[in-house]
Amino acid sequence: MKQCEGKCGTAEQEKKLKAVIEESRSTPGCLMHILQEAQGIYGYLPMPVQKTIAEGLGISLSEVYGVVTFYSQFSLNPKGKHRISVCLGTACYVKGSDKILEEIEKELGIKCGECTADGLFSIDSCRCVGACGLAPVMMVGDEVYGKLTPDKVKGILDEYRRADK
Repeated sequence: MKQCEGKCGTAEQEKKLKAVIEESRSTPGCLMHILQEAQGIYGYLPMPVQKTIAEGLGISLSEVYGVVTFYSQFSLNPKGKHRISVCLGTACYVKGSDKILEEIEKELGIKCGECTADGLFSIDSCRCVGACGLAPVMMVGDEVYGKLTPDKVKGILDEYRRADK
């Protein structure tokens, strides 16, 4: 899945976004709220969506982009149905989480921050999931997988692949 160009999403999504902008635009400081709603509608914040928000609020695209790129809760790239997050915090990294991340990237054929072409998986890293005793750790959605080794990665991913057939 690549970043959309020009128009993004469906007519229904665009209608929802414009309604959110219209009902929020008179509220001071509404940009964060609108961005959160837009990400909920589209799943990420591609440039055409940011442009629609900027135009709807009468502010510059660079102001919208600055907020989107400052806060880690916002994503410029599409996310997969199954969001993988590999912990690269100290405890996990010392126990080899970098090797886990490399194996996931190899298995899925994408890099951290990307989404598979079929939209099934996306990979991100984080600094700590609070499961240091299980290091190294990755999460798929809300499911935590601990005490990982690179050879366990394929089996975990295959479980999700089978479930989606």
